[in-house]
Amino acid sequence: MKRVILAALLLLLTALAAPAHAHTGPGRLPIRGADVSSLAKSEALGGVYRDATGRRGDALRILSRSGLNFIRLKVWVNPADGYNTKARVLAVAKRVKALGMGLLIDFHYSDTWADPGKQTKPAAWASLPFAQLRQALYDHTYDVLRALRDQGSTADMVQVGNEINGGLLWPDGSNADWANTAALLNAGYDAVKAVSGSTKVVLHLANGGDNGLYRWWFDNAQASGIRYDVIGLSYYSYWHGTLDAFQANINDVATRYGKPVVVVETAYPFTTADDDGWANIITAAEPYPGYRATPQGQSAMLARVADIVRAVPNGLGLGLFTWEATWTGVKGNGWDPADPSSGNGWENQALFGYDDRALPAMAVLGRL
Repeated sequence: MKRVILAALLLLLTALAAPAHAHTGPGRLPIRGADVSSLAKSEALGGVYRDATGRRGDALRILSRSGLNFIRLKVWVNPADGYNTKARVLAVAKRVKALGMGLLIDFHYSDTWADPGKQTKPAAWASLPFAQLRQALYDHTYDVLRALRDQGSTADMVQVGNEINGGLLWPDGSNADWANTAALLNAGYDAVKAVSGSTKVVLHLANGGDNGLYRWWFDNAQASGIRYDVIGLSYYSYWHGTLDAFQANINDVATRYGKPVVVVETAYPFTTADDDGWANIITAAEPYPGYRATPQGQSAMLARVADIVRAVPNGLGLGLFTWEATWTGVKGNGWDPADPSSGNGWENQALFGYDDRALPAMAVLGRL
């Protein structure tokens, strides 16, 4: 009996000694992720990454040691700069898996950015009849994912399209014709599952605070027989509505469609200063009320988004990815793959500061 009492006391003391901010057990988010799609180019151009103490190291290892456990990588078809291609993604994915991290592959189905305002076909697919376009999407998806699997870095999650509010591969896959949208998305789904039945397929929309958009889109997806496993959202608090609107939407779509949800893109600035001579996209001192553009404000906003995801009913909130966490102000690594002189406009929202050190938000995200 004395041993039992002593053991119980030791357990109690251990619990009391644990830091109040530590998130462990079932309350911890399954996905604490970062998009690092620009990393390979940054490294090639001399980008430097340091941990919070200033020690230089591999950015992926720094993220992993801070507690992040998932990496997102985008895939373009034939970009002008030769990055975010199959070969480049394979190389980074091998490093990701060697660190024991999860992998989300984000297919843009374009030679450049695909988002709600543009879903431009790859040049090589531009003149294909619809049946051949669908086959090209299948073949490209299958080819990249099979190569990942064959090198031992099978994707854990795959986005069939990026921010597909208006469909994909315009005009053919525009959701002005849901039958076409469904045919393309289901071709992608089939390609993913042909490589790995356990890989989860994500359908990703922007405007994470717009419940009307999400109900309209996923109601139509359901009526059109579109297959998927997870709902992905972009939520940037300075663009996509209030935190309350975001919370109401993510809770609604998870319960309405019975699917897990994940924020595949979010971010917040840690400064208003510029580091690469190219104007930042977000310049306000307080982009969202109550959250200043400081390291503390960045940490607080990302933690708030994470708390909202954690509170999704029925345990359906998987986690979040900070977007382009390693996109620091490296000359030549700008937003336009066809223009080496372009800057990125995003370096004030990375998880590494202008001294190349890991910012406090990284450690916050790692223990959420």
